[in-house]
Amino acid sequence: MRLDSQLNGYRLTTAEILYHMPDHPGLLQTFVWQDLDLAPRFPVLHKFLDFWSRKLDGKLHSVRLAESRLITRSDWRHAEYLRHVN
Repeated sequence: MRLDSQLNGYRLTTAEILYHMPDHPGLLQTFVWQDLDLAPRFPVLHKFLDFWSRKLDGKLHSVRLAESRLITRSDWRHAEYLRHVN
């Protein structure tokens, strides 16, 4: 994960995707997707879901989303002193 992305507001985003099995549409299967994404619009997730709808056979049923900030600007501090101990 890139630190600059995290400092610019990207968050670890996890989506639980339920989809219909292509050969058995009455059955649902779960797929878990995870990436850094920008809340609240989630452009990376939307790009993935658009790809899914266009290219994959399993029709989407639902998506459940969770996101968490990993690091904030206030968490990032520069060290003023560094010492190596042998």
